Amino acid sequence: MDNRSTQMVGANALRSRSHNRQMVLGHIRQSGQMGRAEIARMSGLSTQAVSNIISDLQDDGWLMECGRRSVGRGQPPIQYRVNPEGGYALGIEVRPDAVFAALLDLDGRTVFSERATLASSDPRSVRTQVLKLRDAALVDPQVSQDKLLGAGVVLPGPFGTGASPRTDSELQNWQAIDPRNWFSEVLGLPVEVENDANAAAIAEGVTGVAFGLHSYAFLYFGAGLGLGLISDGRRLSGGHGNAGEIGRIPVETDQGRQALEQVVSRVSAQRHLAAEGLQVTGIEDIAAIYAAGNPALMNWLDRAAAPLSQAVAMIENLFDPQTIIFGGAMPDAVLDHLIGKVAFHPDSVSDRPDRAYPRLMRGGSGRMTATLGGAALVLKQAFTPRMSVVQS
Repeated sequence: MDNRSTQMVGANALRSRSHNRQMVLGHIRQSGQMGRAEIARMSGLSTQAVSNIISDLQDDGWLMECGRRSVGRGQPPIQYRVNPEGGYALGIEVRPDAVFAALLDLDGRTVFSERATLASSDPRSVRTQVLKLRDAALVDPQVSQDKLLGAGVVLPGPFGTGASPRTDSELQNWQAIDPRNWFSEVLGLPVEVENDANAAAIAEGVTGVAFGLHSYAFLYFGAGLGLGLISDGRRLSGGHGNAGEIGRIPVETDQGRQALEQVVSRVSAQRHLAAEGLQVTGIEDIAAIYAAGNPALMNWLDRAAAPLSQAVAMIENLFDPQTIIFGGAMPDAVLDHLIGKVAFHPDSVSDRPDRAYPRLMRGGSGRMTATLGGAALVLKQAFTPRMSVVQS
């Protein structure tokens, strides 16, 4: 056997061990707790192989014993469950005006979340705030750097167009940067990068109103407007990660044809309110202005209704989702108002009598849904086996 063949066999063995480890973890996490024999039956591995994997996972702190369960005659088998403190996933979301961070344990529970304001979205300013948030997440003595599995970094799209930003919703001075390598070097961690709308859609499917759905769309209100698409349980990313850039689609408005996010987005609302002498620095300000019934905001909502209805018709007829979810960095009351203002297209394929879900829903994961989705990407990798095929 030559050196090349030896390397291939070794690489395959390493991938196989990683695959089997992830498979065992995935079965245990999905079931809550399991015994060795049950894991062997579910995974197709031998009991000895499962025993070896469990021993390694316990040594690494990923699994813990949780008593015995009686299943008939003989000694009740020991049960194992995922140790929530065995590892942590970091989610980082960068918006033009702020950086958000969240830390999830292995059970998917949020153990830390924080926000830092950005005076500028240039890389140096982002680096400073990201490191501050990372260090704040590590203040808890149970959360050490060596327990961080990786980081899911969430950015507003589009990715890799090479063009200068055209709207206030895009990051400045990032056109020449490979975000995966850049954030990996800054954080000293493996990094996955996703756009904000896709990350939000993933989070909503894990813990939000899309739990149990297999095909849905998430209309994400960041600074601009994005669309996360889940089809048959998989996110649609496109050839370059830019599928769902709905904010750039031209729509008809009362001022002629404009890009959708110029008239339906948080930046659009802030610009409209500023023209009326109302300075807005965050969604809390928008919530207070809405609660007061401010005429300027009500006017913006009325003007946004028609172009938003056009966007909903496009999404329904192009992707046939089970539902479209509104969410992100807008107050719940404003999202509910927008949902109530949408006029459905009479020829939409979503207009059907056998619907199991409303055509429009408000998300349940709140303003940090994309940040949580970034961390969820890291957990998904840890618990989902992926076997690569190596050609000889």
